[in-house]
Amino acid sequence: MNTYFTHLRCSNCNQTYSPQEIQTFCLHCTKPLLAEYDLAIAKKQLSPELFAKREGTLWRYRELLPIADDRNIVSLGEGWTPLLEARRLSNHIGVEHIFIKEEGNNPTGSFKARGISVAASKAKELGVMETSMPSAGNAGGALAAYAAKAGMKAHVFVPKDTPVVNINEVTLFGGAIYLVDGVISDAGKKMNEMRQGKNWFDMSTMKEPYRLEGKKTMGYEIAEQFSWSLPDVIIYPTGGGTGLIGMWKAFHELEQLDWISSKRPKMVSVQASGCAPIVKAFQEKKKESEFWQNAQTCASGLRVPKAFADTLILNALYESNGTAIAVEDADVLADMRRVAVQEGIFLCPEGAAAVTATRQLVQQGFIKPTDRVVIFNTGTGYKYTELFLQ
Repeated sequence: MNTYFTHLRCSNCNQTYSPQEIQTFCLHCTKPLLAEYDLAIAKKQLSPELFAKREGTLWRYRELLPIADDRNIVSLGEGWTPLLEARRLSNHIGVEHIFIKEEGNNPTGSFKARGISVAASKAKELGVMETSMPSAGNAGGALAAYAAKAGMKAHVFVPKDTPVVNINEVTLFGGAIYLVDGVISDAGKKMNEMRQGKNWFDMSTMKEPYRLEGKKTMGYEIAEQFSWSLPDVIIYPTGGGTGLIGMWKAFHELEQLDWISSKRPKMVSVQASGCAPIVKAFQEKKKESEFWQNAQTCASGLRVPKAFADTLILNALYESNGTAIAVEDADVLADMRRVAVQEGIFLCPEGAAAVTATRQLVQQGFIKPTDRVVIFNTGTGYKYTELFLQ
């Protein structure tokens, strides 16, 4: 058996869908679909030791991913990124153990490679030849690269002020780029206008079920890298929030497999003060967020006025006794420089935002000095050098 994947289930109304057909989101309530696995059988046939002998990519977790035939896997070597202990940063902030999950080591320089690899693989398996998505930058570059690998055509819609490297890499990989006035939601509207009457598969965040499966492997990796235990706190920069939702799903699956205990990390959603819909909703104890008007931040990946899966993000925060916090751009830029000097890591602005949030949460007492903290650097800072050219 190549996979224990059985069906798709609506995250809201529990309607089930076939994995043998192209699916997007729930046709009944328009909420995201989640991949379900026969974990009872998997528990009898899989063991953590099995994965330790495998290749250093996310496909080491092959049976717990949704591809039926290995020949359809579209991979550039994504996943199994290092978990780097940041001792100087730990001393500076006042926490004994801070680890940086370095997602900038992925193909195309960001964690987006994980989700796009699995989504492109499933799209290939289902016969998709042309894809499209709105992007704040990194996802578009990843889509173009993986579409090229799969022999597909990619159409990527981005705001005009997207970092220039993100724009150029789409065209370099043979994708079609469309520059749009406004933010990612405006790019999404333009894409939906242009795809009318065309056979473009929409690979937008959480509007198809399989990018989430790629992102959940971050949770599997953290558990394996901590010898099948979990940290106390996970600090996650949140735009669309797929990775946060995916990790929460991964922890549930790993507990069902009896590979980890019921203990969970506190999940922390980090946003920019100029675009903080999840933070506002969390502070108001709401189940979903409101559209954020006039979104502005130097961290382009955080400039998402309303996440499609906001309910699932907020659920993870509530269920984990976590929190949501907004940080200022000036602090983000300062922490990009500080971590470069302290740790030799060139954080992306989103990763630096997570560092800023960590410091503030230590000062507030939310993070204890003895906690094991994992900060996600979601991409390489080398794509954002223009921030330091002024």
